[in-house]
Amino acid sequence: MPTIKELREQMAKAATEARSLLDQAATEKDPARVADLEKQHDKAMADFDALSARAERLQKQEEAERRANDASEADRRAKRPGVDPVTVAPGGEATYRDAFRAYLRAQGQVGAMEPNLRAILDQGFMEVRAQTTGTTAGGYTVPTEMATFIVKSMAAWGPMYDPGVTSEIVTSGGNQITIPTVDDTTVAVAKHTEGTTLTDDGGVDATFGQKVLDAYPFNTEWIRVSKELADDSAFNIEQFLGELLGERLARRANTELTTGDGSGDPNGVVTASSLGKTAAAAAAFTVDELIDLMHAVNPAYRASPRCRWMMNDTTMAMLRKLKYGDGTYIWQMGNIQAGVPDTLLGMPYSINQAMPAATTGLKPIVFGDFGKYYVRKVGLPMVGAIQDKDFWPGFGIAGYIRFDGELADTAAVKHLIMA
Repeated sequence: MPTIKELREQMAKAATEARSLLDQAATEKDPARVADLEKQHDKAMADFDALSARAERLQKQEEAERRANDASEADRRAKRPGVDPVTVAPGGEATYRDAFRAYLRAQGQVGAMEPNLRAILDQGFMEVRAQTTGTTAGGYTVPTEMATFIVKSMAAWGPMYDPGVTSEIVTSGGNQITIPTVDDTTVAVAKHTEGTTLTDDGGVDATFGQKVLDAYPFNTEWIRVSKELADDSAFNIEQFLGELLGERLARRANTELTTGDGSGDPNGVVTASSLGKTAAAAAAFTVDELIDLMHAVNPAYRASPRCRWMMNDTTMAMLRKLKYGDGTYIWQMGNIQAGVPDTLLGMPYSINQAMPAATTGLKPIVFGDFGKYYVRKVGLPMVGAIQDKDFWPGFGIAGYIRFDGELADTAAVKHLIMA
């Protein structure tokens, strides 16, 4: 059964397809073709409605299961031995402060609290004092409730560290790796004349070269976390920071492998690529320019399963609006269920947010066989926590990664540069 995320992706694609069909119908002159396009549009919208209904049912089911699981967890916590509940001294009267402390210790699970303290929250009890909650005379003493989750901003980092896009070399050590190269594509074969001796002057000897992969280290620096913060946070702060630092490493790796200058860091694919096409404008493209860029790459590379376009999402939005002379878009929707990717001029693409913008003198689009770009990885990225004697009680957490990248064959990937 597809997940809610997958259903929503299918909904988005159905809506995009419907819009494309509607746009085509608006420019079509043949009444029969218009009717066919409108029929396809109606089917796409019907698919959208069906997917929307399935997603809504699945969301309701998951919400019901989550509430049931929360209730079960609360019962288990209430029965669990060794819990350190907030109690009230014999003869003492429970206060809202006692109930709030118990609520925090129970991590928001009201069912795990003592019955008398839970009753205070159930009644909506509030302390009433002469000093009001809205002023400095008393406002800072009123507890503020916080959700037991955190909202994290997100940003895609790109595909250059993905072994499905580039070629991966994983080593345990960081010694230099030399990749031998040879370009024999322009060497001709001579016509033979019967009875003559073959020329032997070294003029057609194979010429070899090499590319070198180093191992450049990058780190996130230390983040220090007090024991109090770790103990009192409503969520696992160590796990959360570990995920955060892992994403920082991923963004830096993708950026270096995309636009690194090769001087003390990886030679990014944009930097290493060769010129394929110069745009006539400083901030716009034409379909013909994209076709020229595609055909600037030899057909031998275009036949590779790793041949693709690469650009950032803003540039992709510009490209998706381009049309052929008959009004159809050069972007075509694929089929997720069948494993068919979306295409641009019939070729797959990758969105890479580290790619330059489409503006004067920059290289916003590259095209070619990314299998010729080698990413050398030394072990796995590391994110770890360590106790620091200078910061005790507490711990520090940091991330570390070591890698390099190089385009072994510069003819394999070419770029479009803006005027």
